[in-house]
Amino acid sequence: MFKIVKKEVLNPQVKLMEIDAPHIAKKAEPGQFIILRVNENGERIPLTIADYDRTKGTVTIIFQEVGKTTMALGALNEGDFILDFVGPLGKASHFENIKKAAVIGGGLGTAIAYPQAQKLKLMGVEVHSIIGFRNKDLIILEDKMEAASSKLYITTDDGSNGKKGFVTDVLKELIEEGNKYDLVIAIGPLVMMKFVSSLTKQYGIKTIVSMNPVMIDGTGMCGGCRVTVGGETKFACVDGPDFDGHLVDFDEAIRRQNIYKKEEDKSSEKHACKLGVDRHA
Repeated sequence: MFKIVKKEVLNPQVKLMEIDAPHIAKKAEPGQFIILRVNENGERIPLTIADYDRTKGTVTIIFQEVGKTTMALGALNEGDFILDFVGPLGKASHFENIKKAAVIGGGLGTAIAYPQAQKLKLMGVEVHSIIGFRNKDLIILEDKMEAASSKLYITTDDGSNGKKGFVTDVLKELIEEGNKYDLVIAIGPLVMMKFVSSLTKQYGIKTIVSMNPVMIDGTGMCGGCRVTVGGETKFACVDGPDFDGHLVDFDEAIRRQNIYKKEEDKSSEKHACKLGVDRHA
């Protein structure tokens, strides 16, 4: 059993939790993830490690309530317990010979981009971070991203905060202004990562993306998290989740992401009804 020592609502659908997990906190690195199970009847879901504190022995997760399990998790409060919390899993992000980098977070992907930006800045890298959201009410971790960045740029689809448009618009402007990036890290919706990778490929800039496909066991045995990278089958849980964005078959990944959408929506609606939550509000 793993105790929730802190809970914070970042926006109406996104919550932050600090979990007492000293053994995981001791070994966790940016880029890695955990797999949790809320209760005995719950499914296993992967969540990226958003932060960790080795002194306090805590691991931070940030999640959006989009399905039955994340809704059940979001209903828990400080002092409650999660049944299973396993990790750290996946390969940690590895950086070398980087002097200047652009770190891009789209929506909830900002929670995954934050530890990457933080690690790079601690290494002495000049970090330009770009985070994008649909509107100002959905912005998360602005203060943390600002602290982890040399410069921070915010975009919103409707222009309600920062620059109106997409993260790719700002990235292209920065590149054409003469910024020479050794590395671009893009984390967020598959479509966003696809277009960032397409843009950086034109300029020959190394690009890393974080893949989060359907995942069950986290050990590479089930094959559910397979992605095609450079024409080869890889498993996000053991080969990733970081991959070369120029080699990922995003179209295939997007198709696979939608395979269980009807079942997921049905499960979410059923669970929401039990909780008395209007999913269409």
